[in-house]
Amino acid sequence: MPEASFSSLGRVEAIKSLYQGTPFKPFPKMEFTSKEGCCTVSKSVTMLEGTDFDLVYFPLQHLGYKAVVAATGELYASFAYPRMLDVVLGVSSKLDYPQIKLLWEGIVEAAREHGYSDVALDLIPSRNGLCISVGATGSKTIAIETAQPQARTKDVLCLSGNVGGAFFGMKVLQKELERFSREGTQPDLEKHKMMVGYYLKPEVSPSVVVNMEKDNLVPSCGVFLRRGLADAVMHVSRMTGLGVKVYSSMLPFAGNTFSLGKEFGVDPFSAALNGGDDYRLLYVLPIEKAESVRHNLPSFEIIGHLAQKDVGCVMVMPEGAELPINATGWKKSGEDDVE
Repeated sequence: MPEASFSSLGRVEAIKSLYQGTPFKPFPKMEFTSKEGCCTVSKSVTMLEGTDFDLVYFPLQHLGYKAVVAATGELYASFAYPRMLDVVLGVSSKLDYPQIKLLWEGIVEAAREHGYSDVALDLIPSRNGLCISVGATGSKTIAIETAQPQARTKDVLCLSGNVGGAFFGMKVLQKELERFSREGTQPDLEKHKMMVGYYLKPEVSPSVVVNMEKDNLVPSCGVFLRRGLADAVMHVSRMTGLGVKVYSSMLPFAGNTFSLGKEFGVDPFSAALNGGDDYRLLYVLPIEKAESVRHNLPSFEIIGHLAQKDVGCVMVMPEGAELPINATGWKKSGEDDVE
């Protein structure tokens, strides 16, 4: 029997395989109920230089801000309010105090914006570039925890903004860097500053949970988009135990997405599904709340709904064809067990 590899297993299946023979379960729900009647939620994000960001074109303040938003978005996906932040920075020799101070300023800006009460910081040496680890702790009331409905077929998928823009913003930056290296020409980002902004400094509304709670819009589950829409949709399927239908005609795109897609030879739908870094929230809400979503959450778009499990995860095209949705990191069949 051939030895397993990451290419044959995929990220999700590899994680499940590593848990085998241990007393723990993969993909645990990191939530704990306190005596005060609150549910504590814990999320963490690690970002690595050369993998998640390039310091040649990434402003350090924006990077610190983005790292906090990455972890905070995971709290919002769990319908939790931010409380405490734990930041560890692995600092390489090419960065000194002034650069780390800029990074810290971005972290503090995001922490203030999202209402964190405490922020812990530690610095450790790194031999392989900058490493940013952010652990975010939040809370939600037991009332909200118990109010979360059971997911059902026909429940709607609500997305908090356009997708694919961050990927094209990154492509613009990479193109301008190559042009600078080749010709010495200063980057011209004005025409695409919106797309570049989606990548360098993504924003999530700090009031999203409080507004939804006020309007009695409590989701059965939520996912924060950091690896693309396809990955998020497959997480929704795993969490609910149901299939998912996404309608291509309902996907929101930024204004010049299709012109950039033509310029870079990338299908905008492929960028939306697998591009990553969009930093959007995807919630599943009861179908009877659809009109309330349209009226009370103007920044959200309904892009699809849950379906029977045997449907799997599919993209419904305008002519009615249903194309399977696959995501990097999941096994090729697109199937996964539900805990």
